[in-house]
Amino acid sequence: MRAADYEAGVRSPRRDWKTETAAAEPRYIEGVTKAATEKRFGKGVARVGTAKWQRKSIDVGTARFGPGVAAAGPDYEEGFGPYRDVIAGLTLPQKYTTGDDRNLARVATVTKALHDKKIRG
Repeated sequence: MRAADYEAGVRSPRRDWKTETAAAEPRYIEGVTKAATEKRFGKGVARVGTAKWQRKSIDVGTARFGPGVAAAGPDYEEGFGPYRDVIAGLTLPQKYTTGDDRNLARVATVTKALHDKKIRG
């Protein structure tokens, strides 16, 4: 019954999700900033601990992982595809032996191209 109520609420919300969520952005920023200032994230992690994280992740997450990944496929492709194309189109500087600092130029080429794509859209 609750699942049906959930679905009905998503299908026919009282107010438009996009409009209401966009209007909430200032409150979101204020809330996240306040929580960060008060170090609530770290306090929550300390309060819950590793054991609860593991228990909930295994008990709930294991069954949802596969279907969630499968359902996310088209959205992932849509979101990541343009960045994959940027990476595929790069000509990287020469590769040197492992640990050679000159290899960082390759990293810089990738990060700059991805950042530029993110900014351009």
